[in-house]
Amino acid sequence: MPTRWPAALFGAWIGILAVVYSLATELRGWLVLAGGLSAAAAVLSGTYRAQPDDRRPWWLLAGATGLCALGAAIGNAPSFLTNWLPWLEPVGTGLLLASYPLLAAALAVFTRRRTGSARDVPGLLDAAIVTSGAALLVWTFVIGPRMSDLTVGGLEQLLPVADLLCLGLLIRLAVVPGRLVASGYWLGAGTGAMLIADVVRTSAYGQMALFATAAMAALIPSMAELTRPSVAAASETGRGRLALLAVAALVAPSVLMAKLIQDSQVAGLFLVAVLSLLMLMLVLGRMAGIMTSHRQAMTRERALREASAALVSAADAEAVGLAVRTTVAQLLPGDVPHGVVLAISIAQVEPPSPEAAAQAAVDRATGTAARLVQTRDVDWAVAVRLTQFAETLRCPMVLQDRPHGDSLVGVLHVGAPGWALRELQRSVEVLAGQVALALERIALNHEVNQRNSETYFRTLIQNTADVITILDADDRIRYASPSALGVFGADPTGVRLPDVIHQGDRDRLVDVLNAVRGGDSVAQQLDFRAINVRGTELLLELHCRDLREDRSVAGVVITMRDVTEPRKLQQELMHQAFHDAMTGLANRVLFHDRLKHALARSARDGSVVGVLFIDLDDFKIVNDTLGHAIGDQLLIEVANRIAGSLRADDTAARLGGDEFAALIENVNDPLAVEDTATRILTALASPIDTDAKPLYAMTSIGITTTLEATDGDELLRQADLALYVAKGAGKNQWRRYQRHLHAEMVERLELRSALDHAVNEGHFLLHYQPIVDLTNGYAVGFEALVRWAHPNRGVVTPDQFIEVAEESGLIVPMGRWVLEEALRTVSEWRRILPPGRAPYVSVNVSVRQFREAGFVDQVRTALHHTGVPPESLMLEITETLLMKDDEQRIWADLSTLREMGIRIAIDDFGTGYSSLGYLRQRPIDIVKIDKTFIDDMVTSPQLVGGIVSLARSLQLVVVAEGIEDLAHRDLLVQMGCPLGQGFLFSSPLGPTEVLAWMTSSSVAV
Repeated sequence: MPTRWPAALFGAWIGILAVVYSLATELRGWLVLAGGLSAAAAVLSGTYRAQPDDRRPWWLLAGATGLCALGAAIGNAPSFLTNWLPWLEPVGTGLLLASYPLLAAALAVFTRRRTGSARDVPGLLDAAIVTSGAALLVWTFVIGPRMSDLTVGGLEQLLPVADLLCLGLLIRLAVVPGRLVASGYWLGAGTGAMLIADVVRTSAYGQMALFATAAMAALIPSMAELTRPSVAAASETGRGRLALLAVAALVAPSVLMAKLIQDSQVAGLFLVAVLSLLMLMLVLGRMAGIMTSHRQAMTRERALREASAALVSAADAEAVGLAVRTTVAQLLPGDVPHGVVLAISIAQVEPPSPEAAAQAAVDRATGTAARLVQTRDVDWAVAVRLTQFAETLRCPMVLQDRPHGDSLVGVLHVGAPGWALRELQRSVEVLAGQVALALERIALNHEVNQRNSETYFRTLIQNTADVITILDADDRIRYASPSALGVFGADPTGVRLPDVIHQGDRDRLVDVLNAVRGGDSVAQQLDFRAINVRGTELLLELHCRDLREDRSVAGVVITMRDVTEPRKLQQELMHQAFHDAMTGLANRVLFHDRLKHALARSARDGSVVGVLFIDLDDFKIVNDTLGHAIGDQLLIEVANRIAGSLRADDTAARLGGDEFAALIENVNDPLAVEDTATRILTALASPIDTDAKPLYAMTSIGITTTLEATDGDELLRQADLALYVAKGAGKNQWRRYQRHLHAEMVERLELRSALDHAVNEGHFLLHYQPIVDLTNGYAVGFEALVRWAHPNRGVVTPDQFIEVAEESGLIVPMGRWVLEEALRTVSEWRRILPPGRAPYVSVNVSVRQFREAGFVDQVRTALHHTGVPPESLMLEITETLLMKDDEQRIWADLSTLREMGIRIAIDDFGTGYSSLGYLRQRPIDIVKIDKTFIDDMVTSPQLVGGIVSLARSLQLVVVAEGIEDLAHRDLLVQMGCPLGQGFLFSSPLGPTEVLAWMTSSSVAV
């Protein structure tokens, strides 16, 4: 907050400059310049420190002091400069004169801000009257004589006139209703000193005085108040104001008499008469304003009398509100927009908010005095109805001698333009008092009517569901309302209340009763357990009130309500809000809350907190193939097994879908978190019985601990990334977050995103590798190999993106495109090549494609659209499918495709550790031996030879993959392997390159 020290220091500085100015005549110009510029800097510094509501007048004041100092310094330049630059002195005079309009503008803005509007016509007339009187004096005794004196320069004649302009605006500022703050007095002193100095022809001293007072006004703490609207109401008949007007009115006659005495001054009487006439007209205008104000007062008095009559006849609060709105509309001019809100105090069970309680205390202390407040600062319910007005007149309705209840009856709010509210302030206070009395009368009448109706109270007590009891000094029930029979099963009158309450809550009840009798405030809506005569446990909500001093009661009143079912419902709703409805585990909200508290405890005691993200692998397949009901059974059992694998301190949660999470707390070794993940995988290893068939819950788990991060969001992100790594590593396992794998995980996510874009945009192409007859080298078929045409990395081979495509499910739309594109290419080959030379095409198919409903129809449709016979298509599946007995629908689809004439091949045979015995049970036509066995065939030919012999015995065709030299080819021919493919014959070719390769003179090796 600004202090007075800067102002004191600047005052000392100006004092030093003034002393030096009086002693060193040759430095006066520089001293005035230093004083003015330092004053301008001080004004700007004070404005920056105090942050007033409007900075513009202070900026204008700084500009006026700076121009004044610069003009005075240039005008008083040394003679050698003015002789050399004759235009220097006129420029200085012009700058000096320009400072006066700036000062006048600053005073005008100050006045505008203080009045809050431009409608203070009485104040404007008062200022004009006084300024006219001052102008008459200055003209008669200063400017007039100087005009006839040829030794007086034009600048000395203009400065008093400019001072009069500033003086008029200063008087206008001074007559604004309310007390003028210290900064205003400083500005008045400086302007007055400048006027006196210009009159006595010592302008420099007046300028120094202005510099000092302007800076002092800006540096003192009250400077911000000078730009805030005055909250005081205008006074039409104040003594000081009337005295000022009287003095101003006497100026013209006094001057006229003085001039008549001086024979030599008779020539100026014409101007004296003109000014006297002007002053008289201003006084008459002022009197007309007073009469107008008087008429407005009479109108408001009549409106208040009518309001009083309407309020006396009002029978309820609605009628009171109507009378208030009608009266306010009469108190204001007809074209003034306004709004009225009558807020009536009501008794509330809940304690008010601290803000509302503080506001009510201020209203009680203020009484019926109305005050202007910002609309945004009033109660929200009131502010929304008066939002179109910046200010609101808030008038509390307080009755200090109210017989009972709160002295604050309510608050009357009136919204309108600021100038109208200031004029309306006193009338609203009177109206508020009348409204308070009317509301109190209505309330008393209502209370009397209620008290006179004993039947009403008797019926109310006897039919209420609440049990009303009165206790004596021994806590014995002296009276119980009839509803007690339905709650307790018998009349508890004569029984001690603690004997009715459950034994576990009796001590707490005794403490509450002692606190009530001791005058201590106790919480209302206390819940206690009770036992009825049938032995059923109830939950009662108790309200206690000490009415021992009331002669009609003379005891402690206990109101009891049976809340057994509502509390049970409340607990169920609370449980549903924080738990998963299907599995009963904690939901995402509760998991995040417990993680937050666990991290806080970990920071205090140094324990380790672990987070596990658990995701079921290929759960979507279960829903798609077996239905959501079976999927729900699987999720429920998985949730039970996860929860059963955790300790009592840990938390299991279902985050959504097939995503689960576990929070591990209060462990000192991170290995305990990993052990938990192992226990979960072990618990999920055994099959889960469902209505359809037993299912295996293949699960991937991502792990992280507070050793890696201490922020909850960061832990969740790390666990999610670790889960992604676990899925990429082969699923059904856990992986712990490691910092050095972060970049790889991010790169994998980026690859997945780019792959998704490539699938949607079709950024793929097919290459074809020949499958040849090893005996003659002719191509009998081609394997379609997909390539990704990446815009930045060029052509990307499948080993870099197929795994991501499988994991994300993008392999399904990608595989559909490969099948259709390969068949279109084969169709084109069949059209170009001679009959009998057209090869078949082999397409790799993912298991996920088979699991999609309608795959067989998809293949049939593609064959039909391209016109390719089924014999020209071979589908390759992975060897791991051979070992899965639970994929019966897939094997059924393969059988259907095989019956259509499509050949089925097992790709990369030997890498899945399957047995050739499986081939006897499956609809398989071709076995493709993996390249790894072909590479070792020269040194260990037994394995490949055994596979070829057994496949031939099973009537299966064998294709050797990855043949790269003649020795491999020759040895395979000796073993009886009919077909092969590899770089020995050709690398993958484009569709047109295949035609060229096929139509060449010889393709045999």
